[in-house]
Amino acid sequence: MTETDVAVVGGGPAGLSAALFTAKNDLETIAFDTDDTWMHKAHLFNYLGIESEDGSAFVDGAREQVDEFGVDRHQGTQVTDVSENGDSFTVSTEDGDHEASYVILATGADRDLADEMGCAFTDEDIVDVDVTMETTVADAYATGAMVRAEEWQAVISAGDGAAAALNILTKEKGEHFHDFDVPADAE
Repeated sequence: MTETDVAVVGGGPAGLSAALFTAKNDLETIAFDTDDTWMHKAHLFNYLGIESEDGSAFVDGAREQVDEFGVDRHQGTQVTDVSENGDSFTVSTEDGDHEASYVILATGADRDLADEMGCAFTDEDIVDVDVTMETTVADAYATGAMVRAEEWQAVISAGDGAAAALNILTKEKGEHFHDFDVPADAE
């Protein structure tokens, strides 16, 4: 069984954004991506900073970016179960089990894993989360279409992933954490 700080289930904008933030800030991060993202059906005209880009090209670029920050990305790997294991989670795949301190669910409108984990749902049948995207299961987060009845936009999902990651980083650092780079960081 491999051990990691953060396990991300999903490879669309929410999952890749979360993985980027956690890995960039020195948390070991593993991501499972079945490539079922809706982005393959999209063309972006409404994503801030992108004038026009094919959704598949966007995902390819996001994957390259998270890979550069050291995310252990498992392309084409289906997560079959996520269960609490004391102070951590066991994430099961056909390739074996992985243990993580935190789990971020980013599986689009597929809420099955959240339901199987015992996460609470709202009256609208979406996963109940707080403003940080944490579910009613401590240290388990849900993002994107899982937590929204209709607002299924890539930029919103990416923000949800970032919110989950920043809350995890805040917990790990013991103080409010802000991922804010300055021009000197790029040099």
